[in-house]
Amino acid sequence: MSLANRQPNKFYGASFLALALAFIGALLFSTPATAQQTGPLPGPPPSQAPAPPPARAPENPPNVVTPQTGSHVDTAPPAIPVEQIIQKFAAREAEFKTERDNYTYTQTFVMQTIDADGQPDGEYRMTSDIVFTPGGKRIEHVTDAPVPSLQRITVSQQDIDDLEHVQPFVLTTQELPKYDVKYVGRQQVDELTTYVFDVGPKVLEKNQRYFQGRIWVEDKEYGIVKTDGKAVPDIKKHGSENVFPRFETFRENIEGHYWFPTYTRSNDTLHFTSGDIRIHMTVRYANYQRFGSTIKIGTARPTEPDPQR
Repeated sequence: MSLANRQPNKFYGASFLALALAFIGALLFSTPATAQQTGPLPGPPPSQAPAPPPARAPENPPNVVTPQTGSHVDTAPPAIPVEQIIQKFAAREAEFKTERDNYTYTQTFVMQTIDADGQPDGEYRMTSDIVFTPGGKRIEHVTDAPVPSLQRITVSQQDIDDLEHVQPFVLTTQELPKYDVKYVGRQQVDELTTYVFDVGPKVLEKNQRYFQGRIWVEDKEYGIVKTDGKAVPDIKKHGSENVFPRFETFRENIEGHYWFPTYTRSNDTLHFTSGDIRIHMTVRYANYQRFGSTIKIGTARPTEPDPQR
């Protein structure tokens, strides 16, 4: 995801603070002693907005599908042609995309900046229900969004767009021509045997977002079970910097032959012109339920139509 750097503001703030302190010091030495004996300053007016809540400790990840420790990548040619494997998983991804578009679920997004001591010093948190109106329109309904306490960075529109389209990366038959797909080998992922591919955009088109990294495809039903990479390109223009961290997204076999994203995590250092900023990010996808189905997978619900839409 991208993050809009606000670090330069700290330097302007520090210069202003130094001047203010010097000015106050001059007043203290030049005014009568009685002026220094006044009572404490009054508190802020009741109408002033409360301070953002402090950031919480980074969350522990759930049990996720990861390559086994020491699991090597077997680079021997596969039993079937690589191009055939690519076409099979792209077709499965196209089916999966259609299927997932029929599901409601809950999404919890947390972005934190981490200080030199390894502790969070700012946080952005948002929980949403991805639901349907009674008319069948799929919408996002924000259920919890505390006041952000981020100071050194901001969450940009590209972050929100990547949260929907890039981090739960789906490489369908329609999207396949946009990407170079290189076969790496086979690797054991928990109890699964997977094909491993490196993927990246052939051309970076203007105002388009892409995934660049590695994907793991299970070798029975040809579903993607894990992705590891980042959203590209980074955006640096007109004095602003949107820099995107590396992330991992894990899927689980929620229903039938389809593997649904359930967890995304990132522990990365973003490199800005003004300095590096360490971040911790998680996205949890839960309570999957097929819209209109009598079989529930979790607890999701439709919402009333927005009168402003």
